[in-house]
Formats: sequence, C-alpha cells, structure tokens
Amino acid sequence: MKKLLKVICLSLLLFSFTSLACAQDEIRIGVLFPLTGPLASTGQGLLEGAKLAADIVNTKNNLNMPLAKTAGLPNLKGAKIKIIPGDHQGKPEIGMAEAERLITQEKVVAIIGCYNSAVTATASQAAERYGIPFLNDSSTSPSLTERNFKWFFRTTPNDDLLSENFFHFLNDLKKKKNITVGPIALLYENTLFGSDSRKFQEKYAQKYGYKISGVVPYPAKSTQLTSEIQKLRTFNPYIVMQTSYTADAILSMRTYKELNFAPSALIANNAGFNDPEFIKSLGKDANYIFSREVWAKDLSAKKPMIKTIADMFEKRAGKPMSGDYARSFTGMIVLADAINRAKSTEPDKIQKALLETNIKPDQLIMPWNGVRFDPKSHQNMLGKGIIVQIQNGERYTVWPFNLATKDVIWPFPKWEGRK
Repeated sequence: MKKLLKVICLSLLLFSFTSLACAQDEIRIGVLFPLTGPLASTGQGLLEGAKLAADIVNTKNNLNMPLAKTAGLPNLKGAKIKIIPGDHQGKPEIGMAEAERLITQEKVVAIIGCYNSAVTATASQAAERYGIPFLNDSSTSPSLTERNFKWFFRTTPNDDLLSENFFHFLNDLKKKKNITVGPIALLYENTLFGSDSRKFQEKYAQKYGYKISGVVPYPAKSTQLTSEIQKLRTFNPYIVMQTSYTADAILSMRTYKELNFAPSALIANNAGFNDPEFIKSLGKDANYIFSREVWAKDLSAKKPMIKTIADMFEKRAGKPMSGDYARSFTGMIVLADAINRAKSTEPDKIQKALLETNIKPDQLIMPWNGVRFDPKSHQNMLGKGIIVQIQNGERYTVWPFNLATKDVIWPFPKWEGRK
C-alpha cells in the first residue's frame, strides 16, 4: 500500500512538474476569424498575419519591433506563443460560442479577433464574462469601445476617425488639386459595420458641408445588387462612398459595369475593396477605386521594415499582404509585448500591461503615431488612416499628400474604352 501511494505521489508530482513546464514553455492565444464561409480568404489571411507575428516573437530576428530580437518572451523564461485558431464563419452567434470554447476548453490566456464588427461585439461579450483580455485588431465599429468593457482593447483606428479622413481628403483635393466635388451617395451592407459607417459618413458630410443625395443599404452577402445600384443611380451622385465585405464588393463592381454606372469617384470603406481577392477577381475593372486604409506596401520607401514584413508574409501565405493582414500582425505583436511586460499569464496583469502599452511609431509597420490605449475606452489613441487608389492593378498611397507615392487619378473613367 505504501509503495502504491509512493507511486501515486510521484506520478502527481511528475504531472504537476510537466504542467508547469508546459505553462512556462507555451503561451496559448486564441485567434478568432472567419476561416470558412464567404470571408474565408480574408480570414485565412488574417490568421497568417497573426502567425507571422508569433513566429517573429518566437525566433530571433533583426527587426526593430517589440520581442523580435529575442527567442520567445524573455520575461517568461523564453516561453513561445502558440496560436489556437477559432472559426466564426462570419456569424455572431458562432463567434460567441467559439470565444467560449477557446476560453473554457482551449484555456487561452487572451483572444485576438474578429474582423467582422458584429462578431467582435458578441465574442468580446464572452471574454468580458470570463475575464479574459480580448484584443480587437481589425474591427472598426466605434460602438465597440463605447461599452465600458474592462477586458476589451482595440489597436486599429475606428470608423469615426476613418470616415472623417474621407472628408479631409476631399477638402485637400479641392484646395490642392482644384477638383470640384458634387453630391455624395452611400451604399452599405446592413450589419453593424455598414450601419455605423453610414452614421459617421453622414455626420462628417454635414460637418464639412457636403450634400448626401441618398443612402442605399443592402443585405450582407447578397447574391445580386442590381436593384440597389439602380436606386443609387437615381440620386445622381458625383461620389459613391461604399462599405462592403469581399464578395459584395466584387459583385457591386460587376454590377456597376453591367449597368454602365460610373460616378466621378468611388471611395470605399476598406474591407472587401482591400482584400487581395478584389484585384485578383476583377483585374483591370478594379482600377481607380479609392479606399481608406491603415497600411500600404509602398510606404516602405520611408520605412523599409514594411517591405521586409510584407515579403515574409507573401512567402508564407502565397498572396500579398493587405492592410487587414497587417492589422492582425500588429495586434499579435502588441498583445505579445503586453504579456511579456506583465511577466505573467494572469488576466489582470495582462490587462494592466495593455493599459501601460507605449509602442513607438518606428517599431510598427503601420503609418501610425504609435500604440497607446485610452485609459477609459481602451481605443488606441495614436492610430491614423491613409487613402489608397488602385492603379494598374496595384494599391498606391495617394493621401495624405506628404506620404503619396502616386498622384490621384480623377475622375473615375467611363467603362467604355477603358484600358
């Protein structure tokens, strides 16, 4: 009997030691994106962005960013980041269930996600309920940081700031390019992302003295947009501002061409228009679209590290880096940096470290002024946006003008005879 008890005690001791070793060797982080369904291509790219960041943290690299020059988290004895993926399929109810699974079954210490604002809203509720840090890298609905959540943090700029950028861009075009701007119409998908975008576009149109001639919502994941775009035409817009995810963005462009509808400019609210699939699917018909962005490869002219990371991403993912993928990459770097400074995987210590984050602009691949969270809303206060335009099948920065690598092409050419 004594011998059996001794064996049991030794086994328990060995199990405890092994568990402790695993805890020290491995930091489990949930990464929750739409890995299947209509947004699978975007979701897989977001996952690859997070994986690339984790690989850089886990190995030594000669890069000027947090944790790049060491292998693992030095304050946690070199522990490595282990990504645990979750797939929300673009559905809010699945997002919440997946967040709960990652927390309760996979035992993650934090979650990154979710791209779709409507899914981020529900998944972050689960994290709030369980007291687990949730870092939102790529959702832009302003309401997400207006809920007084304790565990929710966002690195990317939101649609309030990015919508105002549209009108700063138009003001600069009028002043510096002598371009006249007429009425604006809004086309948007009717989830939280699109509805919030409409609200802020209307807010800033009024503030800066621009006329909104009409608004057209449509059901997300539509299979046809003919009636909506025909209605859009009746408003006779000079500019269309559009908020769509990938499949809808591609479908809308094909419908514009089919109906021979070409406003003077189409200014997109990121998302589907910045997915590499947009240009891949449309070819030359993707040209001349403007879109707000948070990242562009051509900014590497002033920050060479951008090209280094973009090339690393394309080599591993088999497709170009986009602003969305750069955001998931940055989110993982920010979260890993906080966990390292926390010297712990305890949620309250990670939360405290996130609140103390102060990453400098030269340590980022984003054109931001750094990363520092507002103590109340937990929104990164130092993010900012740019405007890109697709020219000859590539995205180029065209605004702010001091960062531009190409001049603006205006107006949007008519479809007939377009090169």
